[in-house]
Amino acid sequence: MKLTKLPLFILISVLSLQSAASISLNFTAIGAHDGSSTLECWQMEAPFDVSASSGTVGEATAKLGNVANITYGVLPPSVPGALHNAPHNQWVMIIRGTARITLPGETTYAHLVGGPYALIFAADTADVSVRGHHTEWNSMTETIFLQIPTADGKVPPHVVLHKGPCGIKEVTGIRDLAMGMEARRTEGGLGFQNQEPVRDSRHNEL
Repeated sequence: MKLTKLPLFILISVLSLQSAASISLNFTAIGAHDGSSTLECWQMEAPFDVSASSGTVGEATAKLGNVANITYGVLPPSVPGALHNAPHNQWVMIIRGTARITLPGETTYAHLVGGPYALIFAADTADVSVRGHHTEWNSMTETIFLQIPTADGKVPPHVVLHKGPCGIKEVTGIRDLAMGMEARRTEGGLGFQNQEPVRDSRHNEL
């Protein structure tokens, strides 16, 4: 059966599913190798799916796995921070404010600005990294963030795209996905193209 013969609401759902299946979530991760923390760009193994749940029908979803708990944190402006390890394997979502993540003896850094692209995964716990990483919360206003340890300390299934933090073009594909799905709802057009990964990721701002 051709898609053009399907009812409109089914056609939109099929096209939205095709868009979601063409892109996976990319995010900067703090990992570890040979006892030292690393910055890497990771991609979830499973691509985006389309929700069929009441209230969110048609939205693109990426399952991040089961979590142990969620902590809502608030920091005052301009907190210099210090070297530390991730207390758990955990997601960190910066809602508001900025953070600069550096590694001992390295020049590569990640600069995160609160919002849709400020999701990171921290996995440099004390059992795998000797010195950890440094996070400077350098916002002129308060920083608001979520800490979300994974259940049983599990690391989400992923592939490593490259060393160094993700570049901006590697994380903004979620906006293209949303715009493409909206275009399908309103016009029935395609409106979506996947992003090519950015390989040179030193000194990237997210």
